[in-house]
This record gives sequence, structure tokens and C-alpha cells, in this order.
Amino acid sequence: MSRRAVIFDVDGVLVDSYGAHYEAWKRVATHLGLAMSEREFASMFGRRNRDIIRHHWGRHVPDDRVEEYGDWKEVQYREILRANFPAMDGAAELLDALKGAGFLLAVGSSGPPENVRLSLEGLGRAALFDATVTGADVRAGKPDPEVFLKASAKLGVEPRFCAVVEDSTAGIEAAVRAGMAAIALVGTATREALQKAGADLVVASLRELTPDHISRLIDRAA
Repeated sequence: MSRRAVIFDVDGVLVDSYGAHYEAWKRVATHLGLAMSEREFASMFGRRNRDIIRHHWGRHVPDDRVEEYGDWKEVQYREILRANFPAMDGAAELLDALKGAGFLLAVGSSGPPENVRLSLEGLGRAALFDATVTGADVRAGKPDPEVFLKASAKLGVEPRFCAVVEDSTAGIEAAVRAGMAAIALVGTATREALQKAGADLVVASLRELTPDHISRLIDRAA
């Protein structure tokens, strides 16, 4: 049997980071003398910082300062996360079970490597991952499938034998376009929106997932 792999997004999947990211973006907005509503934030959650800034504040932030403000937002985010690390319920247990069952594990995140490293250290599970792909490793953000295809290539596992666990519609679309089984975690987006994006399975908690369940899902998708 071909080796199976699971690729995890980080924000909203392994780490309950929604609140921390929103607070960080509000700090950036305040600094700029602008505002960001939660609805505006949620509509772009999971996208790259440069895309978020250009979408919401393109008229207010010069192109040559987009990266600067994006980096500053991440500094604020890490500061918030260090003060109160919000591990997603069931994340550590699922990672342990998958590794024990022989799955290869990878991260496929749009976030910067510093954020991903802090998150995996906070979970105490960094050593379980066989590959990591972050926003620094890709040219195109989700829903482009590049991040997941690079992760599967690093693992040496064909896309059809990979499952992706995501919380955003952009991430689910990316998984579908990569030809991988797409598992959606409700939270950032509604069940209906995730199903519309093409999720093969939608769950309300990571505790609903088991290695056997994911293996069967990969077999069906493949």
C-alpha cells in the first residue's frame, strides 16, 4: 500500500489563532488610522498579508510599504500568541495518532516561517512533522495549490495519497485543485461555505478524525 500523508494548515486548524490574528490586524488598522471589521477580517482569513492589505487598504498603503506593514502585523501576532498560546482542541492527540499509524505529516501554511515554528513549538509536536512549507516557500497564495503540491513533493507522496486539513474556503479550494482529499474544520467559515468550496468531509472538531477515517477518505478520493 502506498504511503499516506496528511498536510495541515496551521492557523485555525492546529492553533485556534483567529482571535490573535484579528487583534493583530486591528493594531495595524489603528496605526494607519483605519479600521477592520470582523466581517472584513473573516472574508480574507487564510490569505497572504500582502493580498489582505491590498484588498482592504490598497488606497492607503503604498506598494513599497505593503511588506513592511505585513511583517509588523506578524510581530504583533507572535507577541499575542506568546502571551496566551491557544492550541486547537484535539490537535496534539490527532497528530500523535496519525504518526503512530504510520502517516507522514506536513505543514502547508500561508504564514511566515516564524509563526509556523512558534505554533509547532507551542503544541510540543514540531518533531512529528516530516516537511514544512510556509508562505516564504511559495509564490502564489491559496486558493492556488502550490503550497500543498510543494508539501507532497517534499514528502515524496503523490497528491492523490494526501489529505489536507483546512479551515478556510481558500484552503479547501487549494486542496481540491491539488487533487487531494479535502477535510474542512468548521470555525473560520461555515459548514455550508466549506461544502460549497469542495470539501470531501466537514467536521466540527478535530476529535471527530481518526487515522482509519482519514485513510478511508484518501482511498475514496484516490
